[in-house]
Amino acid sequence: MDMLSIITTQKEQDYELLDSGDGEKLERYGVVVLSRPDPQALWHKRMSSKEWDNADGYFVRDSKKADWTFRTKVPPRWDIAFSGLRFFIKPSAFKHTGIFPEQRPNWDWMRDILKKSKRDDIHVLNLFGYTGGATLAAAQAGAHVVHIDGSKSAIGWGRENAEISGLSNKPIRWILEDAMKFVDREIRRGNHYDGIILDPPAFGHGPNKELWKIEDHLPLLLSKCKEIMSDNPLFFLINGYASGYSAIAYENNVRALFGDTGVYESGELTIQESGKDGRLLPCGIFSRWHN
Repeated sequence: MDMLSIITTQKEQDYELLDSGDGEKLERYGVVVLSRPDPQALWHKRMSSKEWDNADGYFVRDSKKADWTFRTKVPPRWDIAFSGLRFFIKPSAFKHTGIFPEQRPNWDWMRDILKKSKRDDIHVLNLFGYTGGATLAAAQAGAHVVHIDGSKSAIGWGRENAEISGLSNKPIRWILEDAMKFVDREIRRGNHYDGIILDPPAFGHGPNKELWKIEDHLPLLLSKCKEIMSDNPLFFLINGYASGYSAIAYENNVRALFGDTGVYESGELTIQESGKDGRLLPCGIFSRWHN
């Protein structure tokens, strides 16, 4: 196993991590500044309390509630440009905004592989696809994409992101389905994919209340994914957020699929604070392979 990597998202015109610390992060999405909890921010804030208090909205989680509070008139949703795509931002439950900016280097990696492949008719599967960031990046690079998620609202949100990104006519199938059940059906159908992306939660439910527990179901799902890889696969990518596992654990699983072939890279996903000597905020883990 090679040294673990740190891949980093830096500020863009419509997104930046302004500051972090004391269990919180301060981000700008377009012109809207939001404050929300982040347990990885174990250090102290650099910006003043006054600057943090000027945020347009902040997420509070205590014994009484877990919800957003807004100091200014923030629209229910607004769109931003990010990583060559467009996304609707909507502060929603569980402190989410509809995008995970730390994934941008993974999208760039995937787009580079797809563009360099020079192959026609490349098929990519995105499991636990959320609002479609990886799906749109793959479609933008010329792939046929199947996007799977257990949330009807996330599927709709992804479709809208495709539309405002100018990708609504790309070959994307948006499917509301449990990931394990879908892969089982693809095995029976004999369908195969040249690239697979997974971003599984630590715990969750499918659209029909199917239980997902990462410690029980991830190794099984990965072994099933191996069965639907094409004979000449291009890439495999798995991300982890709040799973409590190391990137090494993820890479051990990926190596079980591809053995000594191809190139492996695993490590941490981070976002860099804007400004001089910006600190890195850890945002999850990844393991990826390409042929």
